[in-house]
Amino acid sequence: MAEAEKLRIDKYLWAIRMFKTRSLATDACKAGRVKLNGQNIKPSAIVKIGDVYQISKGIEKKIIEVIDFSYNRTDAKIAVTKYKDLTPVEETHAFKSVFHAPTLKRDRGAGRPTKKDRRETDDLLDSFFEED
Repeated sequence: MAEAEKLRIDKYLWAIRMFKTRSLATDACKAGRVKLNGQNIKPSAIVKIGDVYQISKGIEKKIIEVIDFSYNRTDAKIAVTKYKDLTPVEETHAFKSVFHAPTLKRDRGAGRPTKKDRRETDDLLDSFFEED
């Protein structure tokens, strides 16, 4: 492989606009939020065409397949052509919107929620957006 053909995963994820900065892409790789075949990878891992990566960004989870290399950050329209999104519809952020989230209502006259009530509410909402 020629030197010009090597491309690091952190640079690739930044170039295809998965992360806003390259350092965020590097941090995601170090934290284990970018996986290749279920295995954590280092930011310096070399990208190959046909590789399938699982990327987690907050509640958003993406599965992408590398179609073409992108060495520099480009327009979003061009960046989308460099990978194929294999994410199932059920796992997209749009699917888990506020319209599907549980609606929480307190009884009239129940008063202000306590700290314990607030923690239970937050845990319920967090569990809705987490992976099963």
